[in-house]
Amino acid sequence: MVRSVGVDESERQLLDDVAEYGWHCIHITEEGEQVGYSFTVGLYQTFGHPELIIFGLSSRVSHQILSIVADAARAGTPLDLSHPTDALINHYSCCFAEVPSSEYYDHVGFARWYYQGDDFPLYQIVWPSKSGLFPWHPRSSAEFRAAQPVLGQAATGN
Repeated sequence: MVRSVGVDESERQLLDDVAEYGWHCIHITEEGEQVGYSFTVGLYQTFGHPELIIFGLSSRVSHQILSIVADAARAGTPLDLSHPTDALINHYSCCFAEVPSSEYYDHVGFARWYYQGDDFPLYQIVWPSKSGLFPWHPRSSAEFRAAQPVLGQAATGN
């Protein structure tokens, strides 16, 4: 069961976007120690595709990446989240990490509002550094790891 009525402008915009486009993108700006991130709402309801979250990129770049995944889901050719993909960032392979529901409260409040709870899948898109290393690689820098906290266990990658 999903929400159908919003009481403020942001809730109404979310519902309108899901109705028109099949999904909505939320951008959380960087603040203090909190890293900026973006996440989807509506992919699961509309296309049966897990919702997505991505950290450490600008809202514009994050939206472009999330749009690629949404377009593939809309076309009936969703990305396989159990394997890395080169389809999101030119010349770089991205991995996906299933996010445990224990992380939902702290990161995807609007998705929880829309779905009226935690009954939806969420995956994190994890992107590599310019040298091709993922945040969990021992040679990745502390700055890079801080810019992209990994909320779950990634399928694979350096």
